[in-house]
Amino acid sequence: MRFIDREEVARRLTYEVCIPIVRRAMIAFSQGETKQLLRSIIPLSEGRLFGIMPGAMGAHQVFGAKLISVFHGNFERGIQSHQGLVILFDPESGAPVCAVHAGEITAIRTAAASAVATGALARKDACRLALLGYGEQAGTHARAIAKARRIESVVVWGRSPDRARAFAERMQAALDVPVKAAGTVQEAVAEADIVCTVTSASEPILKGEWIRPGTHVNVVGSSYAGPAEVDSDLVARSRFIADSRQSVLEQGAEFLRAKKAGLVDDSHIAGEIGQVLAGEVEGRRSGEEITVYKSLGHIVQDLAAAWALYTQRE
Repeated sequence: MRFIDREEVARRLTYEVCIPIVRRAMIAFSQGETKQLLRSIIPLSEGRLFGIMPGAMGAHQVFGAKLISVFHGNFERGIQSHQGLVILFDPESGAPVCAVHAGEITAIRTAAASAVATGALARKDACRLALLGYGEQAGTHARAIAKARRIESVVVWGRSPDRARAFAERMQAALDVPVKAAGTVQEAVAEADIVCTVTSASEPILKGEWIRPGTHVNVVGSSYAGPAEVDSDLVARSRFIADSRQSVLEQGAEFLRAKKAGLVDDSHIAGEIGQVLAGEVEGRRSGEEITVYKSLGHIVQDLAAAWALYTQRE
């Protein structure tokens, strides 16, 4: 059985490689070619979770599961918040053949999925990016979104002004575009064309009234029912696209809050990103429309990325 460690994942799973993989996986998912269960999440204590995500890419394709812990406090200690393994099983023999570092897979494929959604939903001329959060996902999202649109400036907000400024300095060197830290969320998104929320916030930090017409928002930080990053007004005002309709109806915190408040019903989910990519559902309909992509993450993204690493040897 082979093990692919974090360093190999980081070296080989570039955004140029991962973005097309995720795109194909989400189309296959929305067309019913894959098989999966809703993730199971066990809360361990405040800010500490254990999740299990099983799935198969098709009847005679790779299958497996991701076993993942999410410890939000790890960032303070310089450790990845997501730790675990993606276990791959051979589709011919049924034998386990590979274990892949899940933290690095998650970091890269999550940002790649947002880049796929941005490519499909953001205005073609979108060039100003706002990042809410300065953790690992903020860095991966900055790099990935730059593959989907020609980013000319980035603004970052975080609860610690010092850390936000330090992040801005690092990213400016990495991206070679102006990156600055904002003092408030409202200031950060004021001129943004693309917004990515990548925080561990338990209550909404982003209000719909702060978002300009024509903006695209990737809502990423909350991956289960409970914590919400954006308010119900933004959900209600937007053309709302899910990675998985069923997952959002069960675990999409922001959507569930808006639904409970009576602002939306299930029909407000315009479609899945895989349907948009396949041309089955219209994505952005005008230059003034606000689009939201709710990312919960999906096992097909992990399996497709991990299988590519396993089968496409260096």
